[in-house]
Amino acid sequence: MALKPLADRIVIKVIEDTEQTSGGIFIPDSAKEKPQKGEVVAVGEGKTNEKGEKEPLEVKVGDVVLYAKYAGTEVKIDGVEYKILSIKDALAVIE
Repeated sequence: MALKPLADRIVIKVIEDTEQTSGGIFIPDSAKEKPQKGEVVAVGEGKTNEKGEKEPLEVKVGDVVLYAKYAGTEVKIDGVEYKILSIKDALAVIE
């Protein structure tokens, strides 16, 4: 990956929900909600605190996170959709 997030930012690979309901109905793109789930693919070094030390982030590469609906900056590399988020926009880790 060519993206290296800075400070307290993370890069996630967006996980799209399936386009078909469990009953077999296909959902058109216009009716889909924005995805809010993604896999962490890169993590910044953390924010520098008042003592000059880096504060480690609570997520690591490989974690699947839920994030705020309209958060982050979308980037497309080689046809794959990524988002660059501030760690404060990551709401939870899915275990």
